[in-house]
Order: sequence, then C-alpha cells, then structure tokens
Amino acid sequence: MGELSETSRNILLASALPGIYCLMFLIGRRLKRTHRVRLGWSYHLFSLSLAALVVALVGGLGGSFLPHLITAVAAFGALFLMALVDRYVWERHFKEGRGVDVPRFVTEIVRLAILTTALFLVLTYVYGQTVRGLLIAPGIAALIAGFALQDLLGNIIAGVALQIGKPFGQGDWLIVDQQHAEVVEINWRATRLQTTDEIMIEIPNRQISNITITNLSRPTRRHAMRLSLGVDYGAPPTRVKEVLVHAAANARGVLPEPAPKAFLKSFADSSIEYEIKFWLEDHAQYSDICDAIRTNVWYELRRHELRIPFPTRTVQIERPAPDRRGEVHAAARAILRQQPLFRSLTDEQLDALLPRSRVQHFGQGERLIEQGANGDSMFILMDGEAKVAVDRSGIRAQVASLKSGDCFGEMSLLTGERRRATVIASTDCEVVEIAKPVLANLLKEFPVLLEQLSELLAHREVETEGIVAAQSRSSLITAKHIEYKADFMSRLQKFFEL
Repeated sequence: MGELSETSRNILLASALPGIYCLMFLIGRRLKRTHRVRLGWSYHLFSLSLAALVVALVGGLGGSFLPHLITAVAAFGALFLMALVDRYVWERHFKEGRGVDVPRFVTEIVRLAILTTALFLVLTYVYGQTVRGLLIAPGIAALIAGFALQDLLGNIIAGVALQIGKPFGQGDWLIVDQQHAEVVEINWRATRLQTTDEIMIEIPNRQISNITITNLSRPTRRHAMRLSLGVDYGAPPTRVKEVLVHAAANARGVLPEPAPKAFLKSFADSSIEYEIKFWLEDHAQYSDICDAIRTNVWYELRRHELRIPFPTRTVQIERPAPDRRGEVHAAARAILRQQPLFRSLTDEQLDALLPRSRVQHFGQGERLIEQGANGDSMFILMDGEAKVAVDRSGIRAQVASLKSGDCFGEMSLLTGERRRATVIASTDCEVVEIAKPVLANLLKEFPVLLEQLSELLAHREVETEGIVAAQSRSSLITAKHIEYKADFMSRLQKFFEL
C-alpha cells in the first residue's frame, strides 16, 4: 500500500512539471500578445527551470543539482524581469505616458544592476558566500583590472555625468570640433553623432565631456546662423545691407521672424566684409539654406550693379563680352511697338526711351515685383517665363503666365500706383526695366506724349468699366472719356512733376 502511494506521488510530481510549464507558457503568451512584452527563448528556459524547481522543492527532492537549478531560475528570472521593466517602466510609463525617451545608457545601467543583484543573492543564499568575502577576495584582481580599464571606467563615469547634467540629448544639433552633427545615441561608453553628410562620428564620453560644444537645439530648436561675404568698396554700405537682407529673406528655409539682418563686419584688403544673420528651425537644411541665400545674393548684387571683387593679389585678364544691349533694345522696341500704350510713340521717341532703360536678370523663384509694393517702373520680359499670382484674403492664387515678349507693370510706371499682383520667375529671366526717370525725361522732351498717354488711359478705363457696351448714348461716353482724360492728365503731371 505504501509502495502504491509512493508510485502515485511520483506520477503526480511527474505530471506537475509539464502542468506548471504550460501555465507559465500561457502567462507569457498573454504578456506578449496583450501587453507587448518582448519575451524570447530565455523565458522558456525560465519557465522550465522554475517548474523543475517547484517540483523538486514540493517533492522533497535534494541532491547536488538543486543549487544549480536555483541559479538557473535566478539567472533566467533576471532576464524576465528586465523584459518587464523595459515594457512597463521605460516604454509604457515614460515613453507612452509622459512622452520621454529614456536614454539607452540608463536602461543598460538598470539591467546591470538587476544582473548584479541576482548574482549576489545566489552567491550569498545558495552557495553560502558572504558579501565581505565576495568583496575582499577579488580585491587585488579588481585593483589590477581598475588600472587596465581606467579609460572604460572614465567613459562610464562621464556618461553618468552627461545624463545628470543633460547638456544635450538625442536629436540635438551640435557644433563639435567645427563640425555640425546631430546626436544619434548616448550609450554607456560613447556619444554617436551624424553629420549633414550622413557620416557617423563616435566620441568617447570622457573626451566629449572635456571639450566645448555648441548646442544649436537648446533652449529652442529655432536658432540664428551667420555667413560672410565681401562686396566692392565703391558700393554704399546702406544699399548693400538692404540688398543682402532682401536676398536672405527670400531664401527658402529662412524664418520670416525674426527677420534677417546684415552687418558691416570689417574692412578687408580687397573688399568690405558683410555678415548676414538669419534664423532657421531645422538645422538639417543648413547647407541648402546657405546655398539659397548665396544664390539670391549673386542675382541681387548683379541686378543692383554691385560687384563681389576678386582678391587684389589676383591678376585677372578678361576680354570684354560682346555688348548685347543694342540687340536687346531692338527686340524691346519691336515688343513695345505692339503695346497699345506705346504704339503712338515714334521711332525717334522709342530710341530715346530704350537706351536709358536697364537690362535686369532674375533667378528662378525670385519675385520680379510684389503685390502691394510701391511701383514706378514697368518690365519687358525678353527671355524666360514667369507666373502672376494675386493674394486674396491671405490665399495666393496664380492668375496668369508670362513668356518672352510680354509686358507688365505699365500702370505703376504711368501713375505710380501700388503693384496689383506678384510676378515670380518660373525660370531664369532677362527683363528690360523702364523706370520713372527715363519716361519723365522723355515726356519733358516730347510734351505731346502727355496728352497721348492720357487719351489712351482714359479709353482703357472707359472700356474696363463696360460703358461702351452698356450705354448707347454717345454723349455720356464722351463725358466720361473727357473726365477720365483730365484725371489721368492731372495724375501724370503730378507723378512726373511736369
């Protein structure tokens, strides 16, 4: 009877082992699928060793294998505890609950602490080793290892200091050793950075804590940068600074607020050095923004006939480029001949008008004129394409396209009214600009043009209001025409100071 009881007990213990393992397996499966805890092969070993330990303890089984079984449970249990801490503490509590990314360095320190604690517990309670014995016995070896690993320990201590002080974090842009780089990772040994050329740099924590770094992402990601260039000594500084500010403000990626600024930096050997200060938010675009600013500066300086001089130590021999002004003015004259406002001008008058006008160049994406700006000139598009846009209630809509041979801005030239639309270069453009002083001189030389232009503007205004189509009485049309002609005559005389 006792033998049967012993057999039943052994069968019961044997069946308990897979039962406990299956229960642990179901628990792990729920943790993995419902709570997204990352469990791997180590959890199966933990479940198996835990089931074997429970069976051995309940069954009163002893033997030399029992301490090793407890050690296995402690080791794999520590790995299971790490997985729970990763999911419920770092991810669920900090990342999902508070939006904080805990640095990898901190998680590794906690994992090391869990493993060390498990090791001390096993050595103390399973193998009977005291803490004092554990610390004193390897003292000499630890001293030797300390000298050998002083760089490694220095990096770990420096890493702890970086985590406490938080001079920078993951995603911050730094200037380190004159290089612009983004912080990718801060681990227990080193800090990893990535430059704008996508080149990885790894700096030991001990080294990076001893050098001066510039954090471009704190206190906010919006920060100012500067670039320098030289302009000819003959250019008035006030005019140069206006040109540089306008070029920077129209560069893609430059923040409108705070607005860009330009400073006279120094008087160099062959040029006056200027500095442009501009603000940006995404430092990853720094190189592209600098390129856009420099490109705009080149076009702006060229349009305003300002030079970027060559160094005085350089001897430059140039053959003058063929003068295209005569060819451009001849083409412009043919275009004006087709325009109603200028069709009445004689060849002599056109010849007096065009040679005094200026040939301008605009780069792709630049604004030739801007809606709402003061205007006192018109343009003839000689080469390239442009688009016309109008802002209505804060929404910009494209209303027309311009190509070679088109004119725009006539009303601003004749009456000085503000620009009614914005014209943006779709490609590089060459234009002839006829400014107010040029037309004023022509009107003084040929007073009869004043009456002709007033007549044409009055006729255009009558047609615009639809009076010709809506009214049949010629007396009303004539009265309106006379009224508008007198009004335009007065406005022309006042604007051109005739």
